[in-house]
Amino acid sequence: MKTVMENLEPQSLWRHFEALSAIPRASEKEAAARNYVLAQAARLGLESTTDGVGNVVIRKPARPGREGAAMAVLQGHLDMVCEKNEGTAHNFDSDPIRLVRDGDWLKADGTTLGADNGVGVAAALAVMESQDCAHGPLEFLFTIDEESGLTGASEFPGGLLRSQYFLNLDGEEEGTLCIGCAGGLNTVARRKVACRAAASGEGWRIKVSGLQGGHSGIDINKGRGNAVRILGQVLQTLMGGMPLGVAAINGGSKRNAIPREASATVAIDGARSQDLAFVVAGVEAAARSELGAFDAGLRISLEGAARPAQVWADADAIQVVGVLASQHHGVLAMSPDIAGLVQTSTNLAIVSTKDGEVMIETSQRSPIESSKLAAARMVSTIFSLAGFAVVHSGGYPGWKPEPASDIVRKSQAVHQEILGKVPELVAMHAGLECGVIGEKYPGMQLISFGPHIVDVHSPSERIKISSVVPFYAFLTGLLERL
Repeated sequence: MKTVMENLEPQSLWRHFEALSAIPRASEKEAAARNYVLAQAARLGLESTTDGVGNVVIRKPARPGREGAAMAVLQGHLDMVCEKNEGTAHNFDSDPIRLVRDGDWLKADGTTLGADNGVGVAAALAVMESQDCAHGPLEFLFTIDEESGLTGASEFPGGLLRSQYFLNLDGEEEGTLCIGCAGGLNTVARRKVACRAAASGEGWRIKVSGLQGGHSGIDINKGRGNAVRILGQVLQTLMGGMPLGVAAINGGSKRNAIPREASATVAIDGARSQDLAFVVAGVEAAARSELGAFDAGLRISLEGAARPAQVWADADAIQVVGVLASQHHGVLAMSPDIAGLVQTSTNLAIVSTKDGEVMIETSQRSPIESSKLAAARMVSTIFSLAGFAVVHSGGYPGWKPEPASDIVRKSQAVHQEILGKVPELVAMHAGLECGVIGEKYPGMQLISFGPHIVDVHSPSERIKISSVVPFYAFLTGLLERL
């Protein structure tokens, strides 16, 4: 039976990617994907080790004649971000990703694709079974729970790897070699809200949608709208001009994704419904003007809803809505050393309401530890002024660029030899496992690269098919020359 992978090269890579796409592998739910990887190692008769949290290390001997080469480890993460468009029927715990081929692009039907980092895992598996690549001794590291906090990398033990070179296959831009990344920290705020009986009137659902979203690090400087913040601005404007009862606010779904959608359930006097529609339309027009072409799909809609029995006390609603409208989101500082690189940022990621408590989740990023902590303190101070209790968690280190390292110089030379051009050296405003694992292995030289993937962490995620052949050719060529 023909599939969307028909005639794609390299065949072994795409075969493994297709198999992984059929395996549910949300963060913290990677057992089936891990079993698939272990089954490949067993089929090939290779040594494998699983650590205490579920990371897998597999070793493959050198091809004859390459036994004296330096050992290298190929690394990718097993989990994927699970995002879907509203109205898309998909259960990430049981359903396979539905692959769609659109010219030179491979995407999914209404969900994230999982090329981040399924294609890296597939490439490693293709090398693992290859009989053509004349590589030295290899290790393969498959980590868990990268997307929700780099848990696998953070818990990975020192002393298990033997490699001199660390090749992370989680890159997303062809023609580049990543040689550094930002560290990160989560800042979560909680507060109780008092409730009162809702006055007689109508119930409405105010919904912000149509935004692109995207990765909270890589896409943070692209001017895209934040649905949670825009919803806060809508509610703050409404509350400044009419009696409004707020019953619930929910938006965003991942700490490392810019929120695309958010909604609030409110109660108003039935006589003010036209005023409600007028104000919402005005805020939508203003927000559209501010976003312009950066995020042209913004919609703020009104839907009739059952009138809630209870709404928040007015003072509490004013504070919560105020902090959503005012909390910073986006770039805080640009790098003074690398043109165009974001140095420090913060993402207003998720707001949720449950059992009389509002929780707001954010994350801060910077390769400079003091800047990361200063951003977290700024966010915490704003939350505290609105009566929230704040907890920091999930901190991880950045990865300092070493452009003169042996692995960087060799990679540049191989890239030029095989692909005909010198790659651009970049650093990434995102958390890569390189920094976390590299800190545990002093002296190990690190680099990250991959094929061309866009709009990761959103249902628009897609991989450029024609970028995969040069990616794999560079990978195998580098392994043959280390």
